[in-house]
Amino acid sequence: MKYFPESALVQLEFDKVKTLLQEHCKTELGKQMAEELRLHTHIDYVKSALQQAHEYKQLVLLQQHFPNDYVLNLRQELRLLEIQGAVLGGEQFMQLRKLADSMHSIVRFFDADRKVTYAGLYEVIAGTYYEKKIVALIDAVLDEAGQVRDNATPELAKIRMALFRKRTDLRRVFDRILSKLQKQGYLADIEESFLNGRRVLAVFAEQKRMVKGILHGESDTRRTAFLEPEETIQLNNEVFSLERDEQREVYKILRTLTADLAKHHGLLQGYHDILGIFDFIRAKARLALDINGNYPMLLPHAQVHLVEAYHPLLLLYNRKQGKPTIPVSLTLNKEHHILVISGPNAGGKTVTLKTVGLIQLMLQAGLLVPVHPASQMGIFRNVMIHIGDTQSLEFELSTYSSHLKNMKYFMENANGKTLFFIDELGSGSDPNLGGAFAEVIMEELARKHACGIVTTHYLNLKIMAGKVKGIINAAMGFDEENLQPMYKLLVGKPGSSYTFSIAQRIGLDPALISRARKLVDEGHFRLDKLLNKAEQDLQKVESKERELQKLLKENEKLKKEYEVLSDKERAQQQYTILKLQNKIREEEIQYLKDMERKLKQIVVEWKRTEDKQKVIKQAEALLFRKKEKAINEKLQKKVQDKFEEVKGEVKVGDRVKIRTNNQVGKVNELRAKTAVVQIGNIPIQVKLSDLVLVQERAKAE
Repeated sequence: MKYFPESALVQLEFDKVKTLLQEHCKTELGKQMAEELRLHTHIDYVKSALQQAHEYKQLVLLQQHFPNDYVLNLRQELRLLEIQGAVLGGEQFMQLRKLADSMHSIVRFFDADRKVTYAGLYEVIAGTYYEKKIVALIDAVLDEAGQVRDNATPELAKIRMALFRKRTDLRRVFDRILSKLQKQGYLADIEESFLNGRRVLAVFAEQKRMVKGILHGESDTRRTAFLEPEETIQLNNEVFSLERDEQREVYKILRTLTADLAKHHGLLQGYHDILGIFDFIRAKARLALDINGNYPMLLPHAQVHLVEAYHPLLLLYNRKQGKPTIPVSLTLNKEHHILVISGPNAGGKTVTLKTVGLIQLMLQAGLLVPVHPASQMGIFRNVMIHIGDTQSLEFELSTYSSHLKNMKYFMENANGKTLFFIDELGSGSDPNLGGAFAEVIMEELARKHACGIVTTHYLNLKIMAGKVKGIINAAMGFDEENLQPMYKLLVGKPGSSYTFSIAQRIGLDPALISRARKLVDEGHFRLDKLLNKAEQDLQKVESKERELQKLLKENEKLKKEYEVLSDKERAQQQYTILKLQNKIREEEIQYLKDMERKLKQIVVEWKRTEDKQKVIKQAEALLFRKKEKAINEKLQKKVQDKFEEVKGEVKVGDRVKIRTNNQVGKVNELRAKTAVVQIGNIPIQVKLSDLVLVQERAKAE
């Protein structure tokens, strides 16, 4: 993307956004990518960058772990791998192993489903693969602490075994001498120490001639001498020689390992770059979470439709101060591609202009932007900006001369792919003459179909916006009652500068304000007053519309609550009906089970008894219930006349009545929750809860 002037990115504060992005990066490559963040005009690149940041943001919101835990800055190690004959140390090899492990975890993360769900992130590793031989080479030589394994080579194993034995012999001899001299009282308080890599005795200075050995040094007070016993000299020499052999063998092994890994240098460099890229994408996602960044709809055309857009830096600042931030919504398209914003000073015109500019730069840098997801944004090839005082001492230009020079560049280079921003167009000159030039500049930019925002106080530009095709008015809201800016953009109408209202707000003498009003052209004053009144009336209409929307929402809420209650009532009725139906079915099932049990008992009785006619009658009574109700009532009355219910616990041998059929029998057996009741010659298994204890009534005298 081309931008004008050179300081355009700084004026729109894009450098501050890059600094925030860098703070979220952990790797050197990630920070470098944030520092060198470029603005792109290719929609496919912008789409890919936004998609990656959006997918990582979703991972964070869903609390899914992405395996890029290690912060690895291995440029030096990878550079050494390219140098023939270079040797890496154990710790450096372990860092390379972590690099390979991280790549393995990332490759495993993208299973078949995630390759589709997170296609943007998968694109980063689509051209590489995990080489397990890298880890195998390192593990064959080094242990978990980065030390060369004893079995790395047969020669090293042999050296370390000999070294272990010599050190054991040395320790045994030295401990024996130490114990002997300690008993003789020759040793100082510290008893022993290490000097020049050798274990020595700490002997009192006056006793040093009593101990045979080599003097390695004395203490600062010269009261203690450090001696190597004569008996350990040869052993120490042998240990030292073996240690030198071990070092040479270890160096040889590490050199071979370095040469083996150098064959995979290109792959390891790719792994390192991938981790840096994922760190950069993570930083973009974290920044998006800080500023409420979203992924708007990308358009192939150079146009802007912003819904609830926030200035990211202002949003962060106000959040720290506990203040609200007012969003801006506007559209720049083929029909209305130049927006003329008027209104009072300190009302938010410049902030609105910078908000749109910074958001567009962030989007084309591949950053998620603080707008509603329903926003639509296109790609521009040029950004031009003119904000603030541009006096140039170097070229001896006044403010207005510099202003005209910039406008000359705008008019010569603007086209349908240009997004421009002009703050206070025509300022710095005579209002009438400056206003005339401003109209010409606006007409030329409109003729070239450039999109842009212009802030002004000139009345003729406000009038022009309603006449020239492609130019539309907008105003920053102002609360005249409280004399406070509302920082809200109202598109479609020009705004008053509220010059006299602001003068009244700061406490200027009313007499001076009245004199100033008389000096103003009557038509100009009446028009400004009319704009003022129109804006206030619009604010009242909007306030009433908000109240109406609130009432409509409350009405909709009550309607939904009523529907929920109605649904609950219908569901309760349905539940009651189903419950009743289920109860009837349960009774039928219980009846059928009882019938099945009685039939089985009749079959058993048929096989066992000789009185077949009696069994047939029982079966007829069970299957063909003629006058069943009358019989049951008669049986019930007969039982009530003969027996009476008594309280007590049912025991074996007791006489009981079955509640369901009013039959009386004798308890033969008690089980967990049932009892076997003998009714005539037929034993029946009955629930204990269906039995009641009875006894015969006393006969009347």
